[in-house]
Amino acid sequence: MGVTTEFSRLERLDTIGGEDRAVTIAADAEERAALARRFDLVAVERLEGAFAVRRDPSGVLVHGTVRAAVVQACSVTGDPLSATIDEPIALRFVAPGAGGDDEIELGSDSIDTVELEGGGVDLGEVAAETMALALDPFPRSPRAEVVLREAGVLSEEEAGPFGALAGLKARLAAPKD
Repeated sequence: MGVTTEFSRLERLDTIGGEDRAVTIAADAEERAALARRFDLVAVERLEGAFAVRRDPSGVLVHGTVRAAVVQACSVTGDPLSATIDEPIALRFVAPGAGGDDEIELGSDSIDTVELEGGGVDLGEVAAETMALALDPFPRSPRAEVVLREAGVLSEEEAGPFGALAGLKARLAAPKD
């Protein structure tokens, strides 16, 4: 049984030739809701990909851009935070065992190499994973610092090596009775 993804747009290997072919994809409402659950997001409002797909001697090249609009929950307060993604991608899909862990240098660009699974390249999964990797793993709302302070959590400056000295300096500078 193969793995099914929430947003599958399979480009079959037998349809990919040596010339760039433009492929655009967009997740529908049901797919976006499933992706929001998978990536623990409040919502995925938009997820689109625009790709150029072609075969070369080493595998299948995919270049393009993933664009998304999502709503994340603040990691402190849970407040909804909107985020947009506009992420360029460059991937090379290779046959299993054909050096799937290497990065191949193309001029100044390096391309991540991914092993092919099944009979094609799932551009929907490429878009979903690209979106997830581009998100802030610890989104903070404007209220986060206030909430943390009220909970007694120190800021990085206060918790640093000089934070303790600041309190000592204030006490030493206080007028003596």
